[in-house]
Amino acid sequence: MQSRMSPGERFADPLEPTAIEKAGTAYDCAAVPSGAVVLGDAVAAGFGDGVLRLFQPGFDPLARRAHLGAILSLAADPKGAFVLTGGDDGRLVRTDAAGEMEEIEGFGSKWVDAVAVAADGGMACSVGKTVHLWDSGGHRHSLDHPSTVGGLSFDSKGERLAVGHYGGVTLWTKARRGWKSTALKWAGSHLGVRFSPNGKYVVSVMQENALHGWRLRDKADMRMSGYPVKVKSLDWVGAAPHLVTSGADAAICWPFDGKEGPMGRDPLMVAGQSKVLATAVAGLPGHDAVVAGYKDGTILYSELDVSAERLLISRRGGEAITCLAVTPETGWLFAAAEDGRVLWAPLGGEGA
Repeated sequence: MQSRMSPGERFADPLEPTAIEKAGTAYDCAAVPSGAVVLGDAVAAGFGDGVLRLFQPGFDPLARRAHLGAILSLAADPKGAFVLTGGDDGRLVRTDAAGEMEEIEGFGSKWVDAVAVAADGGMACSVGKTVHLWDSGGHRHSLDHPSTVGGLSFDSKGERLAVGHYGGVTLWTKARRGWKSTALKWAGSHLGVRFSPNGKYVVSVMQENALHGWRLRDKADMRMSGYPVKVKSLDWVGAAPHLVTSGADAAICWPFDGKEGPMGRDPLMVAGQSKVLATAVAGLPGHDAVVAGYKDGTILYSELDVSAERLLISRRGGEAITCLAVTPETGWLFAAAEDGRVLWAPLGGEGA
């Protein structure tokens, strides 16, 4: 990837668009973005006006009103068939790659705060303290928790579901007769949760400026702290892998290789900007590299190497970048700022 991006694309002329900006297209969606997920060779993005927009190379964006209010959460089918969204209109909606929609469930005036999709076709959403889960066999389960759910994540096989809430994470494991729970305790509010790609770790995003993790074989705790602000964006990157996060003036990359993962180890810090905070991050599928968006609207690229040169993707000043996603096969970048402006561009700098 780096060899296709000119080393001259740095900070020479603040008014001249980069090669990637010239090859891409800018859109003004006039709504606050709430999230973006990769859906096959496309990116599905949710917005505060209830519109789900599908971006695919070679086509104009496809816009569908999925909710009457804001889209609060979205998750992609790992096989690329559909995206699941939850809204403040109390609806859980499935939208396929062609834009066809189906309401899975309505919960009245209650918000659908979090959603997740499993590789085996299972789906889950949270409404208050309850997670509603539809397994691959079509059976529905209601899983209750001690407080409002903050985040959901299936493991890579769909056999476990991690649920973040106040006081820790509840790990649900598929059993012969329903789902069995295990408590992973840690004081504080856990607002998001992710399994590591190999399923050996669970990491949560805390209300305070920190992450917390557990090694599942022995429930060993991992404290990942030192952030100046709250972490709002994270992604897995590289073969090792690393967990890349926002929340500092660089992309913070925690190593999860070896037997101990990040325990007792410092993270890599790449694609940094002095005194400007990273607000969104994304890994490049198939590459040991990351893209980081910043509060000033800048977007940078770097390999997972502290000595790597940071390369400029976009220098458009203004609002903070809040959503980033990169398609795995085609290498197209979706970048959305908090004012609704979107850049959709090929990272190689070539047109569609």
